[in-house]
Amino acid sequence: MRCVVLVALLAVAGLAPAAPREETWMSVTLDGRKIGHMQTLREERDGRIVTTQALDVQLERAGIGVDLFSSETSEETADGKPLAFSARSRMSGSETLLEGRLRDDGQVEITTRVGGQSQTHTAAWPAGALLAEGLRRHALRAGLAPGTRYSDLAYQPSSADAVRVDTAVRAAESVDLPGGRRRLHRLEQTLALPGAPTQSTAWVDAQQNVQRMTMDLLGFRLEMLACSQACATAPNQGTDMLQHSLLQAPRALTPEELRGGLRYTLAARAEGATLELPGTDEQRVQRRGATLRVDVAAARGDTREPPVAADRGANAWLQSDAPELRSLAHDAAGNAQGDAARMQALETFVRGYIRDKNLSVGYASALEVVKTREGDCTEHAVLLAALGRALGIPTRVVDGLAYTGRFGTAERVFVPHAWVQAWVDGHWRSYDAALNGFDAGHIALSVGDGDPWRFYAGLSTLGNLRLQQVEALPAP
Repeated sequence: MRCVVLVALLAVAGLAPAAPREETWMSVTLDGRKIGHMQTLREERDGRIVTTQALDVQLERAGIGVDLFSSETSEETADGKPLAFSARSRMSGSETLLEGRLRDDGQVEITTRVGGQSQTHTAAWPAGALLAEGLRRHALRAGLAPGTRYSDLAYQPSSADAVRVDTAVRAAESVDLPGGRRRLHRLEQTLALPGAPTQSTAWVDAQQNVQRMTMDLLGFRLEMLACSQACATAPNQGTDMLQHSLLQAPRALTPEELRGGLRYTLAARAEGATLELPGTDEQRVQRRGATLRVDVAAARGDTREPPVAADRGANAWLQSDAPELRSLAHDAAGNAQGDAARMQALETFVRGYIRDKNLSVGYASALEVVKTREGDCTEHAVLLAALGRALGIPTRVVDGLAYTGRFGTAERVFVPHAWVQAWVDGHWRSYDAALNGFDAGHIALSVGDGDPWRFYAGLSTLGNLRLQQVEALPAP
């Protein structure tokens, strides 16, 4: 679940009025079951506007509880000019802190702390990007006349990037809230996440304070309702996200088909929705009207884009320059010759190195995995990707789906999964340390650098995916 999506949408809707100090609480539910709360605090401090938005939810994955916390703070001038920001996230004990400050030269200096290590880099501030106060002021200027449309470039501190948000104002409606029925203005919004545009609907009062918001998430209906602090922080109810994110296969897939190649016909569940899947050296995607034809083979040999700098160096989640990781990588590779053999050795090593294979870890960095030796597919993937980079092999982290004959009580399903692509012998080749290697039962949803926010953005496609047909590819 990408908590930053909710934070960004609420900011764009203009959550807090222009008072010296304003606090708002919201209850968060998933398909009618309470999973957490959100708190927004806006303050004026020495002529600056400081806005903090914190989301705290509890979910389950196959019966294992997962706590997710995300907090963003933005500091702006009184007229909404960005000055600084910070973001803190915590997933089952793994914590990340990101801090950014805008410089006079138009650059933003960003420091990220993950797994006991800090990294600082600079980047250009996206032209026209706004933080919470700037977004609130733009919404107020646009007004609430039905038919009004406007766009914002919303900067997301948690992922240190900006996304386009389009808003359309609709007619006012009567809305039931915990405190009673109210007449509210309806806003329909689209957050243009890469490959997975997210739709939401918000109902706001005359001062543009959000009173209710709904959006679809992994096939669930997520709803947020403004209420008292006691209402928002009331006990939560268990909700298993993983069971709802399974993709049913129309038939069982044979070992021979998985070793060879498979052709998938995929469609969007929602009428009119558009699917976007990446093409890789092992995955060929073709649009056929409202469906996608996706061919997957373990050794296609199609050459896509070569590695870029982001595929080689250390980052906050793949700390390949840490002495512990460098030493571990050289020991794991042993006497293997060539990058393909080294990656195969690393894959085997990671499969055995992570001893406690469980779903209780939200999303750990490679350095944290080295220390704890526990986790699920994401921890296998980030460690393998970091070890490859420590040996000078470009790597990427893939999130998608992997086929299994049985998962709990479900049969022949695709489950959310993560694995690694490495640049070897002039191609991107996949390695899966959590399962018994890569096969044609893997469908890639997005490819990235190991950043968890981009990972969860890719998984948001799951709620809008339907598998119509599976065919074996002819032998090459």
